[in-house]
Amino acid sequence: MTKEVALDVEASPVVKDQRGGSRVGASATTKINRQDFGVSWSRALDGGGVVVGDEVTITIDLELTQAAAASH
Repeated sequence: MTKEVALDVEASPVVKDQRGGSRVGASATTKINRQDFGVSWSRALDGGGVVVGDEVTITIDLELTQAAAASH
């Protein structure tokens, strides 16, 4: 099952590395309800509550690199 989700993205400024390439970092986060994606398994705990909660936090950390242009 698929479903579109919105991600909150924070990006760092683009920086030049020692080789003349460009680098940028970004972090994207969102929270989903696992049951919205057909994941409904759970098990009750003896003291109450459940083993697995419905809310899932997703975090994606990226570092993107663009190589410097080749000199001819």
